[in-house]
Amino acid sequence: MKNFKMFGLLMLIVAMVFTATACGSSNESTTETTTQAVSQGETQATTETAKLEGQVIIDGSGTVYPLMAHIAEEYMTNVQPDVSVQVGRAGSSAGFKKFIPGETDFSDASRKIKDEEVAQLEENGLKMDENVLEIQLAYDGLTIVINKDNTWATEMTKDEIINMFLSGKYKENDVVLWSDIRPDWPSEEIKFYGPNENHGTYEFFAENILGKEPMVTTANLQQEYSTLVDLVSKDKNAIAYFGYGYYESNKDKLVAVKVDFGNGPVAPDLTTIGSDLAYAPFTRLVYTYLNLDYAKAKPEVLDYAKYVVSNEGALRLASENGFAPLPESVYANYQEILNNLK
Repeated sequence: MKNFKMFGLLMLIVAMVFTATACGSSNESTTETTTQAVSQGETQATTETAKLEGQVIIDGSGTVYPLMAHIAEEYMTNVQPDVSVQVGRAGSSAGFKKFIPGETDFSDASRKIKDEEVAQLEENGLKMDENVLEIQLAYDGLTIVINKDNTWATEMTKDEIINMFLSGKYKENDVVLWSDIRPDWPSEEIKFYGPNENHGTYEFFAENILGKEPMVTTANLQQEYSTLVDLVSKDKNAIAYFGYGYYESNKDKLVAVKVDFGNGPVAPDLTTIGSDLAYAPFTRLVYTYLNLDYAKAKPEVLDYAKYVVSNEGALRLASENGFAPLPESVYANYQEILNNLK
């Protein structure tokens, strides 16, 4: 009996030791697992994009508008839903008038900033490169469009296009007939259309294509590109010019003139538009200009600027909006500049 009691006591002690050991192992395992979870959680938290809020204000080119608006939509939907990116389309010149006094964060332009505009920036304490960054977004092809029922002017030489838009080239009163361009074309008056002076496209056409010579006084110049599309689509004798993107989105209403630059007619499209491609004489860069002081002061402005020049920004979305994207290295260079901004 005595031996049985001793055996029972011994077994009780063994059981108590086993239980204590097991509990200790369990606690150590739980502690280790928790520590790993916290560590992983901290790592995840540091790699997530910081949540931003506020406004980014953009105005300027109507040509650039579809591209910049698409980039803004993607950014607000997929990256920073609490940041409001407002994109206007007052025109390149009108956009700079807002950007120079500091009313906007970005200014879109379908032509390079002018010397007088740079001087106005400096008067407001802003220097190019130091306070303002010029960002090349993509290539655009200036496109000459005609009515769907126009079957005779689907191909023209560069000189024919230039001369028909020049004031006094054919008639003193600028009432030009199609037959003035080629005798076998209809003896009907050409109706000229284009964007007004607020737009960089007007300035590019007037300065780079017409060589700063006066445009025909009969040209009907409009603020809205949608109005131009509508006018040309309803007028058999109409001809107009604007960015390729507006033609591409209205192919069902308009015809793009193939332009002969000396080596045969070339149709504008994303395979011909570029500085060293077949449509080069009517190719131009489009831009956005960033106020670097605002980018330094407002995280949402800097973050959006980085998105614009990221692989998800202009590089990916340019072609979806009728622009030819630039080489990836160009956007990477802007990324580096923005990443080093202090």
